[in-house]
Order: sequence, then structure tokens, then C-alpha cells
Amino acid sequence: MSKQSVKPMLENTLETTRVELPPTQAELPYDDGIPMESQRHKTQMELLIDVISIWLGDKSDGYVGGNMFVYFSLAQIKNKDFRGPDFFVVLGVPKAERRSWVVWEEGKGPDVVIELLSDSTANIDKNEKKLIYQNQLRVPEYFWFDPFNPDDFAGFSLEYGVYKELELNEQNQYISSSLNLALVKWKGEYKGINTTWIRWATSSGELLPSTEDLALQEKQRAEVEKQRAEVEKQRAEEAEFKLLQTARNLLQEGMTVEQVARLTGLSQAQIQQTN
Repeated sequence: MSKQSVKPMLENTLETTRVELPPTQAELPYDDGIPMESQRHKTQMELLIDVISIWLGDKSDGYVGGNMFVYFSLAQIKNKDFRGPDFFVVLGVPKAERRSWVVWEEGKGPDVVIELLSDSTANIDKNEKKLIYQNQLRVPEYFWFDPFNPDDFAGFSLEYGVYKELELNEQNQYISSSLNLALVKWKGEYKGINTTWIRWATSSGELLPSTEDLALQEKQRAEVEKQRAEVEKQRAEEAEFKLLQTARNLLQEGMTVEQVARLTGLSQAQIQQTN
């Protein structure tokens, strides 16, 4: 057999044995061009992410994301029919920036997912996406919430491969076993919008702080410190005034400057100014 005929055979053999690897995070699309439903949806997502980002700051690992693709199958890439969750948390993974979450690269999917409902997405979030999180991603805990209809708030925990609906406890909390945190409704103002939000809290009900909360706490702390310093200054000035009054009286009684200085602890220069 000639060398010319052997070469095509080798090329064909290499072609058939080549292993095609799945695409990496850098190779996958990370933007579908679809905006959030409303300002309130966007702000609610930011509140959830902000609070958990601060919470994760004290931990050595973990990732929080939102409104970004979560890739779990090659079929999903081909069909391009699944948009990422509005909010998700993954524990036990390195802290790093991601364009999207790629399960086959990371080695695991989200531990908690939250979808923010709207008129156009509620049916998909409650059915199609719920089944994806249950059957394909195996997300341990799934919650949904409608920012414009706060009563539409539900949570589910994966038990034996099937979602079981969670019940609110006596404090009206959904407890996340994955995070050891509570998910609660909170009425208040965030980024200029006063409404009912969902927020993460400790199991005792203490809200996890947002960046705005921490900034306000620091401002209040600085104000308290300023007031304390002003009170201390005023007290010091009053004490010095009383000592100077005493020094003046002692001088009038005939004591020397040196004697008054020893008695009051004032400097001779201060005492001389009282004359």
C-alpha cells in the first residue's frame, strides 16, 4: 500500500475517534436581549442578590446570580428555549465572576432558585420551569413571588425527586434548609420604591442587611459618634470653666499662682489668664 493511500485512512480514523467536548462558559451565549419585566421586578432581584452577596462575603465560597443563563444540557443549547432564573444561589463553589452558570463546568447546579412572577411569565414559572428545576436541575429549593401581587408567594422543597410545597411557619417565614435562612415578606422602601418585598432574614426574623441598610447604619453610627464627641467636648469645657472660676476665687483669697496650679491641676498660664 502506498504512502498516499495510507494518509487518508489515518485522517478518517482520527476523525472518527475525536471526542467532541461540550462548549465552555466563554463559548456559550450569555444574553438573550430580553429585559426584565418592570423596574419593580429588577429592583426586587437586585435586593435579593445584594443581601445574599453581603451574606456570602463572610464565607469562603458560594455564588449568587440572577437573570442569567443556567446551562444544564446540550439539548437546551440547541433549542434555545430556556431563560435563566431571576435569582439563584450556589453553595460550595469558588467565588468568581461568571458569564453564565454551566453545570458541566461547575459540577453542580443551584441550591436555591427564586422566580419573580408576572402576567406573561407566571404560567411558565409555575409549570414548565418548575418541572425543569425539579426533574433536570434537581434544585433543592424553589420559590416564586409576584412583586405586584405579594399574596402569590410559594416555596417548594425537593423530597425524593418531587417538589413538596413548604408551609409558612408561625412567623410567616419560609425556611430555607439549604441556606439556613428565612425568606419573608417585608413592607418598606428600597431604592425609592415603597411596597411589599421578599427578603432574606435569620431564622429569628432579623433581616439580613442590604448595602443601603449598611450605609444607613454607618451614617447613624457616625452621627451618634459625632454627638458623643460634642457632649464630651461640652463637658470638658464646663469642667475647665469651673476650674478657672475656682482658680480666680483662690487668687482673690490671696493664694499664689503656683499654689493654685497645684490645687486645681491647671497650668500657670491658664491661671494667669483669669486675672
